[in-house]
Amino acid sequence: MMRSSCLKVLAVGALLLGLVSCGGSSGGEAGFPRSKTLYLAGSQWGDPNTFNPLVENWQAAWPVNDRFNLMYEPLITYNSLNGKFEPLLGTLVSSDPDKVVVDINPAAKWSDGQPVTSADVKFVFEIGRRFRNAATAFAIDFTKEILAEKLENGGERLTFVVNKESRNNPLVILDHLQAIRIVPAHVFEKLLSDNGNDLSAVQKLKIDKDPVVTGPYNLENYTNERIVLKRRADYWGNDVLYGGKEPAPEFIIHPIYKNNDHFAIALQQGKLDASQTFMPRIWLKKKDGVKTWYDDAPYFVPGTMPLLVINTTKAPLNDKNFRRAMAAAINYNDIKELAVSNYASDLEPGLIMNQGLEKKFFSAEDAAEFGVKHDPELAKKILADAGYKSVLKADGTLDHMLDKNGNRLPTLSIMVPAGWSDWEAMVKLAEKSLRAAGIDVREGPVDAGIYWSSHGPGNFDIVMRKLAENVTPSLPWGRFEAVMSTRNWLPVGGDNWMSENQGRYNQPGTPEYRPEVDSLLKAIPTISDEAQLAAAYRELNKIFMQDQPVIPLCYLPEQFYQFSAKQWKNWPTSDNPYAPPLLPWVGASTKILWNLQLAK
Repeated sequence: MMRSSCLKVLAVGALLLGLVSCGGSSGGEAGFPRSKTLYLAGSQWGDPNTFNPLVENWQAAWPVNDRFNLMYEPLITYNSLNGKFEPLLGTLVSSDPDKVVVDINPAAKWSDGQPVTSADVKFVFEIGRRFRNAATAFAIDFTKEILAEKLENGGERLTFVVNKESRNNPLVILDHLQAIRIVPAHVFEKLLSDNGNDLSAVQKLKIDKDPVVTGPYNLENYTNERIVLKRRADYWGNDVLYGGKEPAPEFIIHPIYKNNDHFAIALQQGKLDASQTFMPRIWLKKKDGVKTWYDDAPYFVPGTMPLLVINTTKAPLNDKNFRRAMAAAINYNDIKELAVSNYASDLEPGLIMNQGLEKKFFSAEDAAEFGVKHDPELAKKILADAGYKSVLKADGTLDHMLDKNGNRLPTLSIMVPAGWSDWEAMVKLAEKSLRAAGIDVREGPVDAGIYWSSHGPGNFDIVMRKLAENVTPSLPWGRFEAVMSTRNWLPVGGDNWMSENQGRYNQPGTPEYRPEVDSLLKAIPTISDEAQLAAAYRELNKIFMQDQPVIPLCYLPEQFYQFSAKQWKNWPTSDNPYAPPLLPWVGASTKILWNLQLAK
């Protein structure tokens, strides 16, 4: 592992002079002047192990993991404020049910001077055809082939042909184009050759010594305390996208802290410039210069729904009446106010948000007719009408439940990762509401390893999840797919891993199976007429509200976006929305780096 510049300076005695500090003081760390350094955090929680872009996202360190554009870039970016696609390595030309067309920018170059070509794009998108263990193998289900043709300007036009025999889904191809980062084929093909064409061997390489990238920054050094990136003076996008201007910070440092409290304190002290971590009661931090997208509640732009995924194969959870009673029992306002510090607007029934880009598909009329809101008496009535009975102790508290045949029902458990304080708070409030309505449910905190491994096989009663957590072009379809799709339905347990519909809703071949759900999920991505699309979404949302396979708990932001303007100013806000409310390493928000200005 490389030693940081800070440690090198200290080694020659700078500390003895008392002039610099590695603690992130207002004057900046040694070797990283504060006026040239941006401190961002919230995406690296443990020791950085690898910067290899060919491993799974969860294995790589920031900024190679997830959808980050600082080192490796996607073809296009997606603006979650207006739903528009913005150019990066390429420009979106067109999209229809048969194909998605993108032009590669002829000026796009790798840091070793090589041009970005169709070979690079094909390598990362189609590597799954060659290696089953490729991190992007999922893409081949959607793209049948990528056709390339030369353009007069020296660039190339790529046509992503929709794989109609498999998924027939141009929406997800658009998701891929703004999320999958392109890697240099000329580098990785050689590495494959040098390692006997063994992708597993190549995936074990750290790729941390002068990696070949297209992005505006490259890896400078890293330790178990921080990751340092340095601005590239020869970044191709400076001239093409920003009129010759460089990003304002020369260095970007991601400190590695142990918990949310450390991030919050550093942000309040001005040692951190922006963070995507959860900070409760953020209005109390205003006096310390901490700011958010909105000045007042809900402070953040909603983009995702934390929810309770229900194992619909287990009694009594296999009864939609029981699930609807649960949905009516939960006090969503308490969750909004007490668990997530009012960082959300009021929750509406259904799986479509009533605001933002999804608003055009939301029907208040349908929500009122088919959905249930917090109503404990309605919850009790639904249970009683379905034959369930709540048995109380002498002190009036719930002891257990009986089914319609008088059999005692087991206590249900809501699985949640131990130590995730905001999630645990949501689950505890849900438990309180459910038990008050006579539903025998308890919170079940578990180790993170048990938590994550339980999802695919369906080894849970109820589990707290956040599905389709990124705002992408396929929403709200992607959320419905994650909750209701039976395309790869498998029984609970063993090695039967399901990526979608982990609650096993709508089992094919049973009397309760509703084929219209799968028909709608299959049709929506191919519908281009807005009126037909809205009608299809309304129908799908009605079914969701009738069957309640999961229970959304609140709206939350796609990413918590809080910043300090003590050192750097001109962050985007609701009054200055030149970029989405995300840290300047994701999607269309990377442009923030060219718009930041020194505050002093």
